[in-house]
Amino acid sequence: MRVAVALGIDREWAESVTLVREAEQMGVHSVWVPEAWGYDAAAPLGYLAARTSTIRIGSGIFQVDARSAVMTAQTAASLAVMTAGRFLLGLGVSGPQVMEGLHGVPFAHPLRRMRETVEVIRLALSGTRVVYNGAHIRLPRLGGEGKALRLAVDADLQPPIYLATLSPRMLELTGELADGWLGASFIPEASGAYLDHLAVGAERAGRSLEQMDLSQAAEVAFGDDVDEMVAGRKQALAFSLGGMGSAKSNFYNAAYARQGWSEVATKVQALWLEGRRADAAAAVPAEMVLQTALIGTESMVRDRLAVWQAAGVTTLRVYPAGETLDARVATLGRVVEMVSHLQRID
Repeated sequence: MRVAVALGIDREWAESVTLVREAEQMGVHSVWVPEAWGYDAAAPLGYLAARTSTIRIGSGIFQVDARSAVMTAQTAASLAVMTAGRFLLGLGVSGPQVMEGLHGVPFAHPLRRMRETVEVIRLALSGTRVVYNGAHIRLPRLGGEGKALRLAVDADLQPPIYLATLSPRMLELTGELADGWLGASFIPEASGAYLDHLAVGAERAGRSLEQMDLSQAAEVAFGDDVDEMVAGRKQALAFSLGGMGSAKSNFYNAAYARQGWSEVATKVQALWLEGRRADAAAAVPAEMVLQTALIGTESMVRDRLAVWQAAGVTTLRVYPAGETLDARVATLGRVVEMVSHLQRID
């Protein structure tokens, strides 16, 4: 298992860049830049490309329907050249609230849209003329004046494609098409809820799950007052269960339900949607927080890291906790050393 950094984008951007440069010095594998309903991912990635030299940089994620498939390919090609091949292309479908609310794009047939997007991106980056006749993407546009074109890009620099997926059918698609998986809402004791579906897709493509990079995200924090640390993280987990989507479509809630927390997921979501945010947070069990985050004393975190590695995680994307930049760097350094130790004794 190796360590990556999941980066936040905010007004403290200079501190974030410093954190990435420190991570590079520690030998951290990659840094992943998000894109949800705030800042975009492409601009920060371009900045990081100029400020780093060895760490890989990844989109975590580009929302597939916020750009045309070929524009995503062009952005990926630009970043691959700017980083001399260090770019990792992470894609996700997001959800109906963001796609329909912010982008005005129907959130319909996400499985098919994702497949077509990946196929078009790979076609465009291959240097051949882009001709594609899908259910949702047709190139060139039928009945228009356009003709089949090829991108004037270096076809030798095709970035690995990672898919951020949660639902069973999307996981199967990931196993079939992607080089890596960007997972979330992960409980290692119930990893089969994800990995079994990934394996089905991988087998469909004639390969094994071991040929994929299985990347999972988790906050890492060290401290002796575990009860206080758990209490401070219940609100965020309640938001995932109740606010990351609508009453009809919350992929995070469904993912936790498949991992053995169905009753809690239902209860917390209901409280959240009623506007009872404090009650929703209070309904999140401490055990659930400890299963999904790497927090607590050094021995607790060390033990949990071993569990995550045993579950099949190959890249751990960490959110290093800390009230200051120095504290976040120190947290990152501690987890890097712990994972390195795990590798030495494995």
